[in-house]
Amino acid sequence: MAALAKRTDRFSEADIDEEIVVMMLDTGQFFSLSGTSAAIWRLIDGQRDRAAVLASLTGAFHGEEQAVTKDLDEFLATLREMGLLVD
Repeated sequence: MAALAKRTDRFSEADIDEEIVVMMLDTGQFFSLSGTSAAIWRLIDGQRDRAAVLASLTGAFHGEEQAVTKDLDEFLATLREMGLLVD
């Protein structure tokens, strides 16, 4: 499976305390990420594929794999819809 990578030309980000603030460069829209979404965002580094991100999340959050998988897949779908992931 291919590594997950961000389209860094589409956004700017700032890590503030325990959240990540992301600004879409084309619209100026801001959103913040915290908790699981921030953890996923940090793990999307162009080196890890979905399975590696899932394994890291499952270990870090001591969650049930099914619930973590659902959160991961929903967040990745949102990032794809926003054009923030390289396909």
